[in-house]
Amino acid sequence: MPETDAPPKPHGPSASDYLAAERTFLAWIRTGLAFMGFGFVVARFGLFLQELRFVAPAAGNRIGNHHSVLFGTLLILAGVLVDAFACANHVKLIRQLNRGTTEFRRPSGEAVGLAIFLGIVGLAMAIYLLSV
Repeated sequence: MPETDAPPKPHGPSASDYLAAERTFLAWIRTGLAFMGFGFVVARFGLFLQELRFVAPAAGNRIGNHHSVLFGTLLILAGVLVDAFACANHVKLIRQLNRGTTEFRRPSGEAVGLAIFLGIVGLAMAIYLLSV
């Protein structure tokens, strides 16, 4: 005998599904913008190192700004890629919601890849700062 107390299952996605997808999309956009902003700061860190040469001339031979420009540029490009992937993923998710075919069986590959990338960049920046 079927239970009559159970609420009926809705057919198709609800407005909250679309709003959740939009919140996730906006969070990815903020992440990309943060990458770009931090990349700019890292790239400009080279200017600080150049100024440091005037204060501590003995360290001038060891201090260069090409690494900070490289790391900063990589972070800016990572921000652009994060935003591009966020757009593509959002469009794909909305299409799936419209068809009613969304399945969440695996972790987000983009998020895992981003975490690995951040770990590598953070480790490289730490090594660079220790060498300076």
